[in-house]
Amino acid sequence: MKQIDIGVVGAGPAGLAVALFLTRAGHRVEILERFDTPAPVGSGLLMQPTGLTVLAALGLFDTIHALGNRIDRLHGADAVSGRTVLDVRYDAAPGGRYGLAVQRAALFNSLHDAAVADGIPIRTGINLASTVQHGGRAELRDQAARVVGAYDLVIDASGARSLLVAGSERAPHIRDLAYGAFWATLDGAGAHYDPTALSQRYDKAKVMIGLLPAGRASPGDPDRVAFFWSLKIADVEAVKAAGLLRWKSVIRTYWPDCEPFLDQIGDWEQLTLARYTHRTALPPYSGNLVFIGDSAHSTSPQLGQGANMALLDAAALSHALETSGDIRSALAAYAWARRNHVRLFQLLSLAFTPFYQSDSAAIAWIRDRLVSTIAKVPPMPGLLAAIVAGTVIDPFKSAGLTEHDWLSKPYQADGAVPESGAVRSSAQI
Repeated sequence: MKQIDIGVVGAGPAGLAVALFLTRAGHRVEILERFDTPAPVGSGLLMQPTGLTVLAALGLFDTIHALGNRIDRLHGADAVSGRTVLDVRYDAAPGGRYGLAVQRAALFNSLHDAAVADGIPIRTGINLASTVQHGGRAELRDQAARVVGAYDLVIDASGARSLLVAGSERAPHIRDLAYGAFWATLDGAGAHYDPTALSQRYDKAKVMIGLLPAGRASPGDPDRVAFFWSLKIADVEAVKAAGLLRWKSVIRTYWPDCEPFLDQIGDWEQLTLARYTHRTALPPYSGNLVFIGDSAHSTSPQLGQGANMALLDAAALSHALETSGDIRSALAAYAWARRNHVRLFQLLSLAFTPFYQSDSAAIAWIRDRLVSTIAKVPPMPGLLAAIVAGTVIDPFKSAGLTEHDWLSKPYQADGAVPESGAVRSSAQI
């Protein structure tokens, strides 16, 4: 495809990644961001082999590993009995895969620094409200209906609350999920936790507490731990009204090892409330406007796929533009490339959610006694590992990627990688 003008809306991981891919492919790209200063939002997240492979294609494999913390398993136990009810190990499937827990600031900084180094312009303080198709181009307009830019292609990477997708003919039905979570990033010094696992404690399906060792925001920073507590959105104000000390005492009763983390929380403002929705834009484009990441699809966080799916979208869209002769056929190719993977993981996330976030005591009983037993019987351990890794069906080929060879370049305990050099693929320019 000839060189085109591209406007990327949103300077989050998806927007920065797609801007890097397309700039390196020779297109004219600029990013439009609503905040005056682009910054990460949220606490920690789990990078799966899918997202890590995309970062490798961008040459950021070593960078993110130097900041992250290797995760080998997901472990959950009943907070009352201590019984293990979840134990998913990446090595149950062949290939040497693993997860990498990172602070959102680490992921953002790695991508943002690369975008700055590549000279990608970022326009800030722009609150976009709509797009208008005019003369074969897409005009971006702000909340005062002023044109702020016209492009051959607009990529909406502005997230689940995107006004652009909401105002388009592809506006998805939004289903707000009943449960959300309080998140905080805290100091792990002196605390007792498993540094190689995402650890969780449950009381039926109504209570879920988690610890995710999330590495460093920048080189030289201390390691931090992402702490989260699941709750119904409808109960948030009642929990706050009962007071911080009451909330802490409940968590302390369930999981005494959380005491060093609770001691660091002195105000509700230290906690970020995450709200979750299920939505899908089908197809994920309208005219010369295309959606990636949470603006295209979102679901519950049970499988930890959000940021990874967004990065796969960025790679798949850039590959479609690279291998198609015009924008229209490229957008159709992008939609087809991501269709099965997105639908499968949205379905799986919805299926898993009631087992960990619901009011049903019966479902929790089934989880603790039946599902946890079945999960130990081959081939279920390997299948669960592939589900968590995001590789139960191949997401790489359709995005023009070759999965990183995890066995040839193992991750070291200190976060270093033995040799330099990211995975090469047809999507890497």
